[in-house]
Amino acid sequence: MVVVTGAADLADSLGPGTVSVHNPDWASGMGSSLAAGLAAVPSDRAAAVVALADQPLVGPESVRRLIAAYASGARVAVACYHGRPRNPVLLSRELWPAVLELATGDVGARPFLRAFPALVTHVECGDVGSPDDIDSPEDLARAEGLLAT
Repeated sequence: MVVVTGAADLADSLGPGTVSVHNPDWASGMGSSLAAGLAAVPSDRAAAVVALADQPLVGPESVRRLIAAYASGARVAVACYHGRPRNPVLLSRELWPAVLELATGDVGARPFLRAFPALVTHVECGDVGSPDDIDSPEDLARAEGLLAT
């Protein structure tokens, strides 16, 4: 797993097999973090799953479903929740240059996904997770309540 962060010293707190990538340009937006993360993926990997750290309710089953879609031939797989595309997103390596060309400023892969909808396989994950962002203390309290049930 590759984790991109603005904190240069995070690597020690992550589990084995996890690589922390410092993005010194984090303030420029999501595009530079996506580029830093994809650049750190080992060259023998054919695809990457891009997930956001502020969506802890997504869950591992969503990622497993994206990987299964890739194994069945999808080049881009997007997790959907009740029919709405969200994160995480699996991107096949040969598409990374095109993804990064459109990922500037505070946008990630969304412009690429909109520009090339024929490449996108939607994978329903609403029964196994939630894409809710944790952006405030209230969001965190709500998520903690959902996890406690």
